[in-house]
Amino acid sequence: MISKKELILPELAHALYDYFIALGFSENLAKYANMLALLISMLAIISIVDFVIRKILIQAFTAFAKKTTTTFDDFLVTNKVPRNVAHIVPLFIAIEFIPIVLVDFDNAEKLAQKGLHIFSIILILWIVRSLLNTLKSYFKTLPHLRDKPIDSYIQVFMIFAWVIGITSAVALITGFPFIQFITTLGAASAVVILIFKDTILGFVASIQVSINDMVRIGDWITFEKYGADGDVTEINLATVKVKNFDNTTTTIPTYALISDSFKNWRSMVNSDGRRIKRALLIKQKSIKYLSKEDIQRLKGIELISAYLDRRENDIDNYNTTNNINKEIAINGRNLTNIGVFRKYVESYVSNHSAINKDMMLMARHLAPTPQGIPLEIYAFSADRRWENYEHIMADIFDHILAAVPYFDLEIFEYDNSVYNPNMP
Repeated sequence: MISKKELILPELAHALYDYFIALGFSENLAKYANMLALLISMLAIISIVDFVIRKILIQAFTAFAKKTTTTFDDFLVTNKVPRNVAHIVPLFIAIEFIPIVLVDFDNAEKLAQKGLHIFSIILILWIVRSLLNTLKSYFKTLPHLRDKPIDSYIQVFMIFAWVIGITSAVALITGFPFIQFITTLGAASAVVILIFKDTILGFVASIQVSINDMVRIGDWITFEKYGADGDVTEINLATVKVKNFDNTTTTIPTYALISDSFKNWRSMVNSDGRRIKRALLIKQKSIKYLSKEDIQRLKGIELISAYLDRRENDIDNYNTTNNINKEIAINGRNLTNIGVFRKYVESYVSNHSAINKDMMLMARHLAPTPQGIPLEIYAFSADRRWENYEHIMADIFDHILAAVPYFDLEIFEYDNSVYNPNMP
């Protein structure tokens, strides 16, 4: 049974054909003139419909977005979702009109139909991409998702969409059924895996990074292998972008976060203090026992005055009780200039206003080295910001370096007249 559409179609298709024949056109020329006139008419209708629908949708979405409190609809407009959706109706019109326009050109009609169906696939991919970009932008505004690698997950969905779209387009062009084409493609999976190796590794790494909470956007990381030392600005499927403190950008493969070692400073930033761990090198020849005169002189230093009184009494009582011969200084118990200096350093740091008193704090000796005795300060600054941390540490060591001569000690320095690093 012939449908009503099949009866009306030739009449519409040849509406101008008879007119051109009446004007004296040859049959062949009349066909082309008829096709050209219908094509121009179709393009005009499609352009008008596309313009009107696009304007209506964009204005409607924009007006709706202004009235709502959520930012999701704002991102829909920003990522051109209404604009892309507006192309659907003109596309359907083109698909319906093409058989009329090319009624006398079977091969051209088949080719045009395939082209429109391929464009349909591309349009769907555009819409999907716009929606995914909208979701990405919206998720990044949510506090509990702001530091998650949203880009990686969006890219994975986009890759799947492109694979399905490209596969559908190729199946349409070749005439293979979609399922049969997918089956054939599965046989070549080894090649596909080889081609997309980095993408697959990046996807797996993104999942592990997210699940194990290894890196978040905004974390300060140090990755010596790649020369990265700064804040993570973006985590993608294939790469992690780090803005270094010298304002350069380092790109790190995502899978390197699970295959190599790197340092994440997040726990320090979230802690109550930032560690100060730095040592002075005291020249060993300047270390000595303190005489009574030395002790009296050092009692003028307020931070250790009470400590010296107490220690001097304890040492004198011990030496007297045990009949120690103090004609030789090494006998019995004694105070040393480096020991008193260590106590002074500890007292000074513990009284510093920028030091966290609730965390570990000490001044200690390390093992002797050829360059001297390391006297190390181990403490935590209350301010964790890098610039302020450096100021605090510099302030402490400025004072301590200037205090060293008061204890008859010397800081080790290379003597160029004696030491030459270039000597064999």
